[in-house]
Amino acid sequence: MQGVNKRIIAINLPQYHPIPENDKWWGKGFTEWTNVSKAKPIFKGHYQPHLPGDLGYYDLRLEEARLAQAELARQFGIHGFCYYHYWFNGKRLLHEPLDAILRTGKPEFPFMYCWANENWNRRWDGNEEEVLIKQEYSFQDDIAHIKFLCERVFTDRRYIRVNGKPFFAVYRPLLFPDIRKTVEIWRLEAAKYGIDLYLGYMQSFKSRFPPEENGFDVAIDFEPDFYTEVMNLKPSVKDLIYEKIKNGSSVFRNNRVVEYALYADSRRKIPVPGYKQFPSITPMWDNTARRKKGAFILKDSTPELYGSWLEDIIKKFKPYSVEENFIFINAWNEWAEGNHLEPDLKWGDQYLKATKRAIEENES
Repeated sequence: MQGVNKRIIAINLPQYHPIPENDKWWGKGFTEWTNVSKAKPIFKGHYQPHLPGDLGYYDLRLEEARLAQAELARQFGIHGFCYYHYWFNGKRLLHEPLDAILRTGKPEFPFMYCWANENWNRRWDGNEEEVLIKQEYSFQDDIAHIKFLCERVFTDRRYIRVNGKPFFAVYRPLLFPDIRKTVEIWRLEAAKYGIDLYLGYMQSFKSRFPPEENGFDVAIDFEPDFYTEVMNLKPSVKDLIYEKIKNGSSVFRNNRVVEYALYADSRRKIPVPGYKQFPSITPMWDNTARRKKGAFILKDSTPELYGSWLEDIIKKFKPYSVEENFIFINAWNEWAEGNHLEPDLKWGDQYLKATKRAIEENES
């Protein structure tokens, strides 16, 4: 659709504050910053740790921190945030910043929710079998959940809408026993509040299907895709030789290390699917701060490489309507996964500047 500008949405983690559950599971005062500050490089030229720049080690319970995030995003052309929402059968976690945003009306910045519907386990320290808190799906919970959202969230005037419909996303739809039935329940219950929903799902963990098959309105590409062919390339001979001589370990065997430029180039070549899909991009990725082994590392990302990829996405993406015009960036502040637009000590605000430049130079 010609003449329609694209709206850039950055995925935002509200995880940067202590909660009793994390105190119990990980130790007193644990936050996302705990792992970030401990990260170390594991091979020559490896960029770790990722340390925050302009905004520092913020606590998102503080209004000043939330305002600073929004102002920085607005300054560099981001339309709004997509906040992860953590719901476990009526129990919410890491919700204090989101509740404060709703309660105070600040910041004056568009937002939407994505339900991060995974179990929490000890994946971060290598033990994926120990479940800390589990998702227990039921149709009764589907009703309770959508009622909460309709009453407490979707009525907020800042909430992102498509043709008046609140835009709500699900992170892992294939974990539901019957996602199509759940979506049907959500729509029926929301209708009782006079609300028509616009529903999307993240194409993560091999969740790739035409959205209408399961009652969704749109699919959202989720980067990086860890199951794409390029992410399973064998280590280069150069990396293996270096590992043998210098490291005395199995860095390149125990972790997936892929050149950012190679990955970005491979994603550019993926054809647009024959159904509604909002594109996405990742500025960088490196979750060694969270994982002792089995990390995914997109190495040697630069603002120039990221900016070039984003320009390509903006040029190619054709909005489906005047309001169905979103491009997602994963992420705004995934610091423990080495994945952020927020300024760091190495690059400063160069990724944000690359974002703004790509937007301004490619507006319709």
